[in-house]
Amino acid sequence: MSILGKRAARPHDTTALIAGIAAFTTWGLIPGYWKLLNGVSPPEILAHRFVWTSLFLIGLLSWQKRWPEVNATTSSRRATVFCLTAGLAVATNWFFFIFAVTTNRVLETSLGYFMTPLVNVLFGAIFLREQLTRLQFLSVLLAATAVLYLTFGYGHFPWIALALCTSFGLYGLLRKKSGTAAIPGLFIETISLVPIALTYLLFLKQTGTFTFGPANLSMSILLITTGIVTAVPLFWFGHAARHLRLTTLGFLQYLAPTGSFFLGVFVYHEPFTRGHLITFSLIWIALAIFSTEAILRWRATRVREVAIPLVRPI
Repeated sequence: MSILGKRAARPHDTTALIAGIAAFTTWGLIPGYWKLLNGVSPPEILAHRFVWTSLFLIGLLSWQKRWPEVNATTSSRRATVFCLTAGLAVATNWFFFIFAVTTNRVLETSLGYFMTPLVNVLFGAIFLREQLTRLQFLSVLLAATAVLYLTFGYGHFPWIALALCTSFGLYGLLRKKSGTAAIPGLFIETISLVPIALTYLLFLKQTGTFTFGPANLSMSILLITTGIVTAVPLFWFGHAARHLRLTTLGFLQYLAPTGSFFLGVFVYHEPFTRGHLITFSLIWIALAIFSTEAILRWRATRVREVAIPLVRPI
């Protein structure tokens, strides 16, 4: 790349880094937003999230003029099936996250998202037949040990953490197989579940347990903004993913569970026992090994790319 090209790329890199930090920081602090909805049941929050996210995405797709991407995806039966199943995976993930926050288990959400990169590696080996390196295998083994310790040593099976990392890992796998961009793909995933969400909200209204309406104006406004809170960080993440190295994104992703960890321990004062400390320490060691291995592989790839032109035949 020429010097001029590098200079032109710098503004994009800077804005992408800012967007990436904003996305993962928002995801890390988002439990504070869900705490404001404590008076609403998790299923109703989830239903509203699908409805308002879909409406927000309709406006965003229209503004960006990206409807041809949506049409191209829906014209492919394979991509559509993967998007529909991804929608079920993300619905599961959203439900358990909202449930965990509203039942004062923010710390367990942090554990789940710290484990997610390791689960992604494991799923890659199982479903995509990607070979695990020794360091990757050691990382996964340490994560499994952490879960077993928390289960048998502390007497508490971290089912929410496992549900979150498993559902999000499956979501990432299905999105990878679908080959769709972030915003068009999310729209198809959410709009496909809107009929179920609307049916459930109508049921709540008929039974007199519907929270939304003039009688609960402030809560209704918060429920409407679930669409913005869901879609905007994904928009930032999409910009970051297009312009940042995967290694940089890999490190930025730890901002989210770190933010949730500090919220759970220092803001909401959830119990943090010796068992939690040992469990989190094992996960952090596993992530350190995993990240070091990723950096070494990236550097080796860069060295090979630089070396190839040097061995060209004259």
